[in-house]
Amino acid sequence: MTVPKHSTVQVWREDGLEPDRVAEEVPVALLFNGQAHVVMMCTPADLEDFARGFAVTEDIVAGVDEIEGLVVTELPEQGGYEVDVRIPETRAEKLAGRQRNLQGRTGCGLCGAQTIEAAIRPVRRVPAGTRLGLPAIRRALEALRRQQPLNAETGATHAAAWATPDGLIVATREDVGRHNALDKLIGHLLVTRQDLSRGFVVITSRASYEMIQKASCVGMPVVVAISAPTAYAVRLAEEAGITLIGFARADRQVVYACPGRLSQGGSGAEAPKA
Repeated sequence: MTVPKHSTVQVWREDGLEPDRVAEEVPVALLFNGQAHVVMMCTPADLEDFARGFAVTEDIVAGVDEIEGLVVTELPEQGGYEVDVRIPETRAEKLAGRQRNLQGRTGCGLCGAQTIEAAIRPVRRVPAGTRLGLPAIRRALEALRRQQPLNAETGATHAAAWATPDGLIVATREDVGRHNALDKLIGHLLVTRQDLSRGFVVITSRASYEMIQKASCVGMPVVVAISAPTAYAVRLAEEAGITLIGFARADRQVVYACPGRLSQGGSGAEAPKA
């Protein structure tokens, strides 16, 4: 997406002033079979990926194959977008009993959920996956810096990236919300039929509980975060069998859960059961 310059935002330099760029943040209403479900604050890019990923990671559908179609509509007067997702009627009827119908703020994973049970869903055990070498993590971290154009221009977006066991990044998505970025990435990976048991996800944010919940929902065995996890995220990772790494840097990583998949050397071999 194009990031406009804003003349009212100024960069002060010794040789003068220049306008700077800021990230867009707009309301995106998600509807299922025409019924309003939730409004999320998002970066207005990759909204089809976002809707697919959200539908799967929120257990609205069992997989992207259940999504029969979706339509993205810009709403200029409201300054946002509407995404109407077509799902099987049986799914829509079940969803009607857990309506959110509230605004999901940019940094919030709980907004709109009406009960604790709806917000804190059980995590699923992930596959054993492959053994992951620390050089692969370093390779992915280095590559990710070059794959965040929105953040390079604005300094205000998070990214989620999927990497192969050898550290090659195959897809990246950005958003002002960390969980939105992950949903966008998951939506893309599922529709392009990536094998999510072989590889790892890198996120440029803290590893809060919903990031682990979403990763477990689609069987991602390793989560690598630039920042720290929360204590609840660590407990969920252990429950799901997810290898959780925080404070990921080229020369140092902190392993919080399920270290059995990690090795100092190469990647690719089958990992032991987490």
